[in-house]
Amino acid sequence: MAQSDSGRVALFSIHPTYAEAILDGRKQVEFRRTRLPADVTHMVIYATAPVQRVVGIVEVEETESSSPRRVWAAFGTVGAIARKAFDSYYAGAATAHAIKVRNPRRLIEPVRLAHLDPNLRPPQSFQYLSRELLSATMGELTSSTVSRPSDRTNNSAV
Repeated sequence: MAQSDSGRVALFSIHPTYAEAILDGRKQVEFRRTRLPADVTHMVIYATAPVQRVVGIVEVEETESSSPRRVWAAFGTVGAIARKAFDSYYAGAATAHAIKVRNPRRLIEPVRLAHLDPNLRPPQSFQYLSRELLSATMGELTSSTVSRPSDRTNNSAV
């Protein structure tokens, strides 16, 4: 479980629909085919095309692994994904990994990867970032450009 600030930070490429759901708090798990190492404590969210920006950060609570059927049974209601898309993603896979996330923080102004580091490229799945890079970036951006779901007013119709 991610309880310490001494863990690693991972930059994740996530489809904009799912990135938005994570940052809104509707998606409480990120499903992956590859297990995330237990020492990763934070995920920096890079929304893929057409956004192509870093849009936020979340804390990693823990990763649970099991068969896709069991992972769906445990997390399907908080995964913000349709069953058909989930089944398609895990077709042929023996194991599914549910990365439980918490404390989403959205950048009010999404930033290009080059703003973090001119050498960063969008990862295929995820890549590690240095804590120093995260601290410098979040320190620079936190005061005016980060919000939590509870900080925003929900204007959507129900």
